[in-house]
Amino acid sequence: MNHPTRQRLQLGTIAVLLLVIAAMAYKFVVVGSVEPAPDGRTAIVLEEGERDFVLREMRGFVAGLQQLTAALAHDDMKAAAHAARGMGMHAAHGAPVAIVAKLPLEFKMLGFGVHREFDTIAADAQARGDAKHTLGQLATVLQKCAACHDAYQFKPGRGP
Repeated sequence: MNHPTRQRLQLGTIAVLLLVIAAMAYKFVVVGSVEPAPDGRTAIVLEEGERDFVLREMRGFVAGLQQLTAALAHDDMKAAAHAARGMGMHAAHGAPVAIVAKLPLEFKMLGFGVHREFDTIAADAQARGDAKHTLGQLATVLQKCAACHDAYQFKPGRGP
């Protein structure tokens, strides 16, 4: 095989590999593992253990929200900041990559955005000490939570 032919073959192989990588990136970064749900939402399909992990995290959010609202009800801004910080980006770092890859991009953006907003709530609660301001921030975050629950559900995968 002469040099120009070999070079074209190598470039063709590289082009095909780049297309495969781009398709995989699109699937795992943008689309995720989804299908239409009967109720009109988007079903995110996860294996049973993955689904359990995500639902456990959401129950942690409910517990954190209870702690945050109780702290605000008692004007305990130190406890409010602590509760909000527990739902911040630090909490997002424990998500396994395999699960994150199955989540559609919009869901990831909403989820990571909510974690970042809880970091902001924690910082503002500590710095400002204004329960009404923190409650307003919490209302904004809860709108995103409600929108996400309205748009998505988790469906167990079919298994092996």
